[in-house]
Amino acid sequence: MANIHNVTEFIFLGLSPNKEVQRVCFVIFLLLYTAIVLGNLLMVVTVAVSRSLGSPMYFFLSSLSFVEICYSSTTAPKLILDLLSEKKSISVWGCLTQIFFMHFFGGIEMFLLTVMAYDRYVAICKPLHYPSIMNRQVCVVLVGTAWMGGFVHSFAQILLIFRLPFCGPNIIDHYFCDVLPVLKLACSDTFLNGLLIVANGGTLSVISFVVLLASYVVILFHLRTRSSEGRRKALSTCGSHVTVVVLFFAPCVFIYLRPSATLSVDKMVAVFYTVITPLLNPIIYSLRNAEVKKAMKNLWIRTIKVEEK
Repeated sequence: MANIHNVTEFIFLGLSPNKEVQRVCFVIFLLLYTAIVLGNLLMVVTVAVSRSLGSPMYFFLSSLSFVEICYSSTTAPKLILDLLSEKKSISVWGCLTQIFFMHFFGGIEMFLLTVMAYDRYVAICKPLHYPSIMNRQVCVVLVGTAWMGGFVHSFAQILLIFRLPFCGPNIIDHYFCDVLPVLKLACSDTFLNGLLIVANGGTLSVISFVVLLASYVVILFHLRTRSSEGRRKALSTCGSHVTVVVLFFAPCVFIYLRPSATLSVDKMVAVFYTVITPLLNPIIYSLRNAEVKKAMKNLWIRTIKVEEK
């Protein structure tokens, strides 16, 4: 940090300079963030207390919901507070911390989605061996590996900007700190850093996305021999997962798989993958899964009975 000279804080321009728009956005994003936390927390609790949701798929889904809460919490609370603030600032250390945790939890989500695709592959293509392959110990190791992968990814990203000199200006045309907007403010040549960031973030996103799509092509190939009911159930589960994968990876590829430049549309794309996607995930998985809906209904009934007593 000795190389960071004059700048002690960064100033966000936010979503809009218009005060009325900011007030409206405050209400909207407060409601959205509350829904994210409650919706994903409901998924975590439902899986934890429901015996019918004891399969590896729901263990991974619960882990994903927990990560979604953490992921959105790295940017949404600061955004909500800034919408009512005159000066939207963040310290240099706070900025680096936000970048680290955003990429940490984003990386975990990326690897978890890959793990969930592998789980569906084993369940559909090797059903007789599924209980032995995807036992509890293996599931815990896979989730732990996803967390480790997220840490390595995030550490590599933060390492690329940690020792850059920031001499001014300190204005970030965004509503949170990310590697590309911050990279623009460095008072040194960042061409190599930009390439390495693309290699780490963008290439990893593309490779994971291609692996995920390839796994579902294999799954669809194997479903040809299944009964119509078996195909319907498998496609319903896989359809939810593919929808979530596209919602998460498409914005990430757009942002990180390009030269180190920022576009005016980046803020809207960022809103999508930091707020909208975490909000939609529990909705997608619950609406398209009869077991989850039944478990949530049973949880609701049990909660009402406890309150009546």
